Amino acid sequence: MYRFFLLFCLGSSLLAAQSDTNSSLSPNYWFANVNVNYFDWNNQAEADTNKGDYSYFGVEGGAGWQGVDLYTFLNIENPTHEYKEDSQRDLRFSAFGDLDVSLYKNFKLHFQDFALNSGSYYVNDFIIGFAYKLDTDFGLWFRPFLGVHHTYDSYYKGLNGYMTGWLFNYDFSMFSYKFTLFQWNEIEFGRHKEFYLNSSGESVGDGESWGLNGAISLWMHINKIFTVGLQYRYANNKLGYQDYQAGTIYTIKYNF
Repeated sequence: MYRFFLLFCLGSSLLAAQSDTNSSLSPNYWFANVNVNYFDWNNQAEADTNKGDYSYFGVEGGAGWQGVDLYTFLNIENPTHEYKEDSQRDLRFSAFGDLDVSLYKNFKLHFQDFALNSGSYYVNDFIIGFAYKLDTDFGLWFRPFLGVHHTYDSYYKGLNGYMTGWLFNYDFSMFSYKFTLFQWNEIEFGRHKEFYLNSSGESVGDGESWGLNGAISLWMHINKIFTVGLQYRYANNKLGYQDYQAGTIYTIKYNF
């Protein structure tokens, strides 16, 4: 079910990018890019976990129709490595889809799905709930959401509490360049005990009934073709570890 949702998001983004502007299916807006990234975990994260720095190649896109907004990406992580047992340092694939459908004015029916697959581990987190989008005339918009969380991974399968969070976007100009300040933030809560405790009652994996996951980024739009960005990536009781984890992502995008 969830893989079909991701395929729908990826396919819709590609169709939006290729649609004729005179077509009734043409979106009100669309964007698409390919990107090259380097993820540099800080020293504390590397000391507390077995995480290592890595590069990844991505395809990203989004589109909006009347009452429908869509965003999606597909990443190939550690692209020069083999598909083996080390989920942190070997080849793996990740994908994300986000779909909002208007219900009444700025209230949305919200769906999102994240999937990751490596040689030793897989995960799929699916959210269904509600969102609200606050839009302004000066380049700022804010969209909080709340939904039911379903987890399907190597160790746990079933309903897994709830997720709330937000997207924040602010576009501005400085030094004759356009910039974007962006944040995505997710908070999981009410996780089932079977997800973070073993049969002996000891903490495993994410280790708590709640978790934090997100990033804050600054993007510089050099021109219509190239964008460069710096992201501060953070997580706590998430990504398989109980410790706070943080790192920096360096990105170059080629926009279509």
